[in-house]
Amino acid sequence: MGSAIIGLGNIRGPRPQGRRERGLFFSTNEPTWAASMTKQRSGIHLIAQMANVSIGTVDRALHGRGGIKESTRQRILQVARQIGYTPNLAARALSVAKASARVGVCIPREIHFFYDQLWSGVRDEARRVGQLGLQFLNRPVHALGEGDTAVFKELVQCGVDGIILTAGNPKALTPLIDEAEANGIRVVCVSTDAPESRRSSIVCVEPSLNGSLAGELMGKLVPRASKVAVVAGMLTAEDHRKKTDGFSEAFPRHCTGGKIAGIIEGHEDEDESFQKTFDLLRRVPNLAGLYVNTVNCLPVCRALGARGLAGKVKLITTDLFAEMSPYFQKGTITASIYQQPHRQGQIAVRVMADNLTNKIHFPPAVHLSPGVVMSSNLHLFREMRSADSKLDEPGLKSRLTL
Repeated sequence: MGSAIIGLGNIRGPRPQGRRERGLFFSTNEPTWAASMTKQRSGIHLIAQMANVSIGTVDRALHGRGGIKESTRQRILQVARQIGYTPNLAARALSVAKASARVGVCIPREIHFFYDQLWSGVRDEARRVGQLGLQFLNRPVHALGEGDTAVFKELVQCGVDGIILTAGNPKALTPLIDEAEANGIRVVCVSTDAPESRRSSIVCVEPSLNGSLAGELMGKLVPRASKVAVVAGMLTAEDHRKKTDGFSEAFPRHCTGGKIAGIIEGHEDEDESFQKTFDLLRRVPNLAGLYVNTVNCLPVCRALGARGLAGKVKLITTDLFAEMSPYFQKGTITASIYQQPHRQGQIAVRVMADNLTNKIHFPPAVHLSPGVVMSSNLHLFREMRSADSKLDEPGLKSRLTL
C-alpha cells in the first residue's frame, strides 16, 4: 500500500535532550543537510509514474524492505537506473528528524539463550533505522510474564510513540495495550502474543504450526501406540499454550494409537524443569518421546541422562544455542524446531519503523516459517556460526579446554 514520506510532527510527551536515560541504547545523530528534498522527491515521483506504482512501493523497493513482489522491485530498480536516481538516505532521514520518535522495548532477559538472539535482532535493526530519527528505550524484565505490566505503564508515561513487547502476561496486558493504541501508541508483540488486544501487529513463528510440526515429526520417530509428553514453559503464555495444543492434536494423527502421557510446566526455571522431568520419567517408565516447547531444554537433557535414557527417549526441543551442540552430537536431542529469534527481532523493529516514519500500515501478523534442526544441518545456523567465531578468538579455545 502506498504511503508518502512525512514528518513526525505529532510526537507526544517531552523529548529530553543532552542526557542519557536509563536503558536508552540508540539515539539519532544530527542529519547531514544534503541534496534538496525537491530534487529527491521529484525523482521518486518520476519512478512511481514510469513504473506505474505508488510512491510507497518505490520507497520499499529502493530501501530493500518487504511487502512487494520481487518482480515489482526489479522493475522499479531498473527504472531508477535508467534515470540515474540514487536514494539519498541523509535527505530521507531529514524528513523525520525534526522530532525523533521513541520506541520502548520490553523483552525478557531469561531464558537468555533465546532472548539474547531476539534482542540482537532488535539491536541490529535499530542501528539501521537510527538514521531515520528513531530512538529506542530498552526496559527488559527478568523473565517472561514477570513485571511486564509495570514496565508497559512506565514506557507509556515516558511518552513513547511505539512499544515492542513480548507479551508474557496477555490477560493483564490487554487493557493496557488497548488504551495505548487508543492514544496513538503503536504496539507490536514479538515472539508471544496478546491476541485479544488491539495491538497493531504480531511477529512470531505461528505457535500452533510450531507445535503441529513437532507433533508430526515425533509421530514419525516413535513406534505405534507410543506414549509421549510435553514440557512447557507456562501455559498462561499464548505461545506455550498454542504449541502444546498443536502438538497434542498432531501427534495422535501421525502415530496410530499414540497418547500424550503428561504435560508439565517448568515455568522457565531450570531446577523445576529438571525435577518435574525426572519425576515424569519415573512415573512413565516406557515413555517414548519428549517435546520441550521452550528453549529451556538443558535441564530436560540432564534429567534424561540422570535416568540413563539419553538417546533412548526421542527428544524434540525448541530453537538453538551453542550449549545444545554436544547433546545433538551425543544423540540426546533428536531434533529442534527453530523459530528464527534474531529475524523476529529485526522484523518487529522494521514494521514499527515503517509505520512511524512513513505511515506504512502494519501487517496484522508476520508469521515466520519454523525450521527443523538436526545434527546434519546444525552447522548452518547462525547460533552455531556465532559460537564458532567466538572460539576462534585468540586464547579462547585453550581456556575452554583447560
